[in-house]
Amino acid sequence: MPEKEKVILAYSGGLDTSIIIPWLKENFDYEVIAVAADVGQGEELAPLKEKALKSGASKLYIEDLTQEFIEDFIFPTLKAGAVYEKKYLLGTSFARPVIAKRLVEIAHKEGAVAIAHGATGKGNDQVRFELTIKALDPHIKIIAPWRIWDIKSREDAIDYAMTRNIPVPVAKDRPYSMDRNIWHLSHEGADLEDPWNEPKNDIYMITTPPEKAPDKPTYIEIDFEKGIPVALDGQRLGSVQLLTKLNQLGGNNGIGIADMVENRLVGMKSRGVYETPGGTILYEAHNALESITLDRQTMHFKEQVAIKYAELVYDGNWYTPLREALAAFVDSTQQTVTGTVRLKLYKGNCTVVGVKSPYSLYSEEFATFGEDEVYNQKDAEGFINLFGLPLKVRALMEDKRKDK
Repeated sequence: MPEKEKVILAYSGGLDTSIIIPWLKENFDYEVIAVAADVGQGEELAPLKEKALKSGASKLYIEDLTQEFIEDFIFPTLKAGAVYEKKYLLGTSFARPVIAKRLVEIAHKEGAVAIAHGATGKGNDQVRFELTIKALDPHIKIIAPWRIWDIKSREDAIDYAMTRNIPVPVAKDRPYSMDRNIWHLSHEGADLEDPWNEPKNDIYMITTPPEKAPDKPTYIEIDFEKGIPVALDGQRLGSVQLLTKLNQLGGNNGIGIADMVENRLVGMKSRGVYETPGGTILYEAHNALESITLDRQTMHFKEQVAIKYAELVYDGNWYTPLREALAAFVDSTQQTVTGTVRLKLYKGNCTVVGVKSPYSLYSEEFATFGEDEVYNQKDAEGFINLFGLPLKVRALMEDKRKDK
């Protein structure tokens, strides 16, 4: 008998991806190879192997992508200062391309003809997965069961699994749709679908509610080299260890909760509550360091770039010429973003209380309100006359028109 064609499935072990395995076999007669990606979600993935095989997969890859995720996706976005709609630090958005990249790599290794995912037709993730796959292999087939099958609800999915003896969770302790990785934890659905409802305190799994955080502030210092965080409190750490420690410190002090209604790429608005403690600290620290190391024109233009960069990441356009070009611009701005930032963490507030850099453009000699010998205040008169000349000319023109 000829060998069956292979499909690579992005596998989490949840209800959807568990039933996708038999569905692919029944409807396409494929050999299903499952891939579980570890992006620092804090879960033990080893038990998924037995579960995937019992569901009908021929094998399961468990891939540790955490360091690659941080260094090749999080840090470039951090350096760009990219924040979607002023609040969202893109935790799910840039996790999808690193996962999809590995799916393509394993598809090539296994000689697979297709890649399947469990993202729904309502969300952003389908776009993020598929744009990455198209960019890295335009020939491979993409299968999105939620856009094809007759299953319309969780109840339908459970019935499908039970009739095939597929081991799946039939109850959830928490009613929310959640996505977790080393950067963040997101919550959607249930009572959060009404934006009038305040999130309940028991929703938070990483971050202590600010009012319950310690009454004493925590001070920390973060060292950066060319825009990348490299040390915490004077101790040089690898990227995974550094972010893990910042998550603990920030979470304990109630840092990084964002509650927002965002504009999804597919056209609808959705409400999400995000916990990003370590990420929030890094953004505040990085912004502070840039404030003393970037000149005014570069800093202001980079703020505009950050908005576009965030949209590209949110929309799944990681592997695009524009994102790569903007990243090259960002890298050029980061050559002097080296130094140390001191922060105070206290009851949900992350406050920069000190910043220094060998490349600092801040000069106390020039900025002082005291007496100085480097700035002639009389020079300001000529500057203002020239800077305000267009306004003066326009006002004179208006006077002439009134006189006629």
